[in-house]
Amino acid sequence: MADAVVIDSPLSWNEIAAVADGATLRLAPAARHRIENARAIVDALVEREIRGYGINTGVGALCDIIISREDQQALSHNIILSHACGVGQPLGRQETRAIMAAQIANFAHGYSGVGIEVVETLLALLNDDMLPVIPSKGSVGYLTHAAAIGLVLIGEGECRHGDRLLGGRHALEKLGRAPLALRAKEGLSLVNGTPCATGLGALAIARLSHLLDWADAAAAMTYENLGAQSDPFAEGPLALRQSLGLQQVGRNLRHWLAGSALIAQSAGSRTQDPLSLRAVPQIHGAVRDAFAQIADVVGRELSSVTDNPVVTGSPEAPEVYSQAHAVGAALGLAMDSLGTAAAELAAISERRIDRLVNPLVSGLPPFLAAGSGVASGFMIIQYTAAALVAENRRLATPASLDGGITSALQEDILTHATPAADKALAILGNLQTILAIEVMAAVQAYDLQAGSAEKASRTEVIYRRVRETVPFYRDDRPLNGEVAKVRAMISGLSPSLEADAR
Repeated sequence: MADAVVIDSPLSWNEIAAVADGATLRLAPAARHRIENARAIVDALVEREIRGYGINTGVGALCDIIISREDQQALSHNIILSHACGVGQPLGRQETRAIMAAQIANFAHGYSGVGIEVVETLLALLNDDMLPVIPSKGSVGYLTHAAAIGLVLIGEGECRHGDRLLGGRHALEKLGRAPLALRAKEGLSLVNGTPCATGLGALAIARLSHLLDWADAAAAMTYENLGAQSDPFAEGPLALRQSLGLQQVGRNLRHWLAGSALIAQSAGSRTQDPLSLRAVPQIHGAVRDAFAQIADVVGRELSSVTDNPVVTGSPEAPEVYSQAHAVGAALGLAMDSLGTAAAELAAISERRIDRLVNPLVSGLPPFLAAGSGVASGFMIIQYTAAALVAENRRLATPASLDGGITSALQEDILTHATPAADKALAILGNLQTILAIEVMAAVQAYDLQAGSAEKASRTEVIYRRVRETVPFYRDDRPLNGEVAKVRAMISGLSPSLEADAR
């Protein structure tokens, strides 16, 4: 089990990703105090009959209907049941944990007003890996995803615990807890805010961060097989372009290719290389620059209160404000940007794969096949990469522009932050597969190189790791199974750490 993450100050995207990966989550005393104080403010609002959206009024287009004190508990209960209308395949374990961590972190700011027992129950579910089943489709913002979590708190819905599926009440019993009777505002808070998009966004950033390093490693391996310039990615000329990301990629490529006899052997045979090789610093670097901007947006979101309404003041002087903090416009734009950036990274990787397998430009055996004509080698797996790039192009259409009108014109502009994050994760999944194909193709190309020139010492380490995972390909087994193995290797391994561990 990974180390515990403690909520005191706002969490970072790295911490959300750590919880998604299995770290436990705890409340610091200060966070507990903030939650308890906010609940006392809601109780004071109820006692004084101060109007507050979703506290003593209906929700959405029913916001002007006053709810009596005796019906406020029923309102919270009914909000969960009516909003739990998501459809489609359930989210995965990491996605579910990321959303729950972001939800708890949002409550811990101390402006939502849920009771401490709500947060403690969420923590118990999360830390025992008793995860609510969250349908992946049906949300224009956050409501249906979050309601699926809320269902379990009231003893409804389902949880997945390992390979077992349990009803909500049974899951709570396993944890020694009883279903909650939600109080005023708790139902609304449980379905409100941007934790769905923020949690998924943090996970997307973590995955992109990992794949950025693999993209640089894969590009270096391909360049070593196909490159020709005598001084690739030289520091001085690259420094003329103002981009921190570009400079980082340049350093990474110089790191990977240091001492390569293959590069020295081919030096000077072309004036300049094709863009899919020569423009790696510019394109990978632009993605790194976009990554930094997107990570900043998600970090700000995690530091922000995204509930509506928010409660402030004190139990003696309670205040409630209905604003639009639950609207995730910034996250929608950021996740659309992340998806486009990841799709660009996948596109250039596929172009490099094509050059590795194309005998018209590679100087290598056609399609990296072991036998001429009898074996097809990597011919069709390049089709697969091209298909995934095309799918990414479709997925990269901005979700934040989809718009829509809901709740009888009360919610008449929608920013689709959660769908934007969901499709960004899908693009990242395709990117990981494409990079696995490129790494496999580059390793196959090494084995087919004429002569005895040595690879760089660091690419040699990756080569050996891949060959420990899959052998040389001779058209003797389905290639998709081999891709899956290398894809899994990439998922669990940092290329830089592996290369420097020799």
